[in-house]
Amino acid sequence: MTAKIYSIVPNGFSGSLVEVEGDKSHGLPGFSIVGMANKTIFESRDRVRSAITNSSLSFPLEKITINLAPADLQKDGSSLDLPIALTVLRLSDQLKDDDIKDRIFVGELSLEGTIRPVHGILNIVEAAQAHGFKEIYLPKDNLAQASLIQGVKLVGVTSLNELFLILKGQIPIPEDVPHVVKKNQIDKQSPCLDDIKGQEVAKRALSIAVAGHHNILISGPPGAGKTLLARVAANLLPDLSQAEQIPVTKLRSLVSTDCSIVSSRPFRSPHHSASSTAILGGGTPIAPGEISLAHLGVLFLDELPEYPRHVLESLRQPLEDRQITVVRAKERVTFPADFMLIATMNPCPCGYYGDPTHACSCTVSQIKAYQQKLSGPLLDRIDLCINVQKVPVDSLIASRPKDAKNGLQTPNSPKNTTGITPQNQQSISEHAVVKNKITAALKIQRSRYSSQNIFNSAIPSSKISTLLHISKEAEDFLRSAAKNLNLSARSFYKTLRVAQTIADYDNVDTILPEHISESLSYRLNFPHPEISKQA
Repeated sequence: MTAKIYSIVPNGFSGSLVEVEGDKSHGLPGFSIVGMANKTIFESRDRVRSAITNSSLSFPLEKITINLAPADLQKDGSSLDLPIALTVLRLSDQLKDDDIKDRIFVGELSLEGTIRPVHGILNIVEAAQAHGFKEIYLPKDNLAQASLIQGVKLVGVTSLNELFLILKGQIPIPEDVPHVVKKNQIDKQSPCLDDIKGQEVAKRALSIAVAGHHNILISGPPGAGKTLLARVAANLLPDLSQAEQIPVTKLRSLVSTDCSIVSSRPFRSPHHSASSTAILGGGTPIAPGEISLAHLGVLFLDELPEYPRHVLESLRQPLEDRQITVVRAKERVTFPADFMLIATMNPCPCGYYGDPTHACSCTVSQIKAYQQKLSGPLLDRIDLCINVQKVPVDSLIASRPKDAKNGLQTPNSPKNTTGITPQNQQSISEHAVVKNKITAALKIQRSRYSSQNIFNSAIPSSKISTLLHISKEAEDFLRSAAKNLNLSARSFYKTLRVAQTIADYDNVDTILPEHISESLSYRLNFPHPEISKQA
């Protein structure tokens, strides 16, 4: 006797259909699984046997063989536990063909028969929909994520016994519980723009970078606030739209057991000791790396020259194509990687080259070698470069409230129980103004490109002349600057894209010469290029 049940396993950024075939024959009792299954699936034999027994169902005392087809597809994970158990129940005539026909089943089983959540549920649902299946039985904990995909009937179940009773028609299918996605609120513990004293140019550059999804490099001595500036971006990013939630949640579900829907844009900050596989993706099976987990969000690389050169050079292709293809001996997987790069660095190994208050202890050759860790092609893919200096101590002290009038209580002042000071109110309102301007600039871009996922930084070069509105004066100025500064074609178009973002940020319909001038100023700020001339 044979039986067949359909399931889906995650495969890269998609899913693959698996036929779980079962055969029951006479002979000594046994339970074997074949079909390119890894150790996790082989161990499901004990989980399935115990789950069936502890769910008040019968495990047949005959020879059971399970085949996972196609046999040449590598299977991984525990999502096949549930279809394997149902195949055994069908072989023992506890279920009929009509009970399981034209349905997809996925889930991990515990020894007591409860159904646990699985990785890559969005991959599974999308693949099931692509193969024409209209009904999917899945762990109830995965239901919220899976409901992002429309047009498929989803049934969340909590145990094998519950699923058995549903399939036999003895209890009704549970009603879907609507999920609520919490909006991304400003994290009180995370820095805001006004927590940074001074650095007005850097704050404007960061705001423009966020508004257009541009890559930015911040250089300066230790203690100048580079890392703080970068982390402010997490609170400047608007929430993900409903369409954007699908790929971001899909990527995270491949590497995390968190079953919630991702509503806030990711902010990833891997350490410089991370391997190339961790940052770019790979492994067995191939999993997304940090650049893909930062999709539609921010990838923050602190102290950029400290990363291995081969890792930095590997970023060149995804920075341009906004996706990465990971190739192994028998696998080839493409993951999206449309991230905004925020990088920081010191101008030299000791960090104090160019600092008027601290002498640099590095030699010219050391400084040159340090800066040359960043290749020209990599820097050409960065849209904005800014140099920052340490804020004078007097400015820091002057910005602190000194009495109750400035929001700080004195011994004779009445106690403030609200926890909100006038300075905090001002800080929050100023941060909100900048975030509102960024949100407005993004709405202008969506309207211009008729898309939710296109930013100014991603405009194809072939369409710039038709999509952007540039004044005759600005065009002449850019043409002259490109010749005098010997800009590459990539730098030319990036200057124009940043200028368009500046115009959107300032709510101006046409790119003007001042927008081109500001955009050029950000491209010409790579830290201390005169070093190469001195060496």
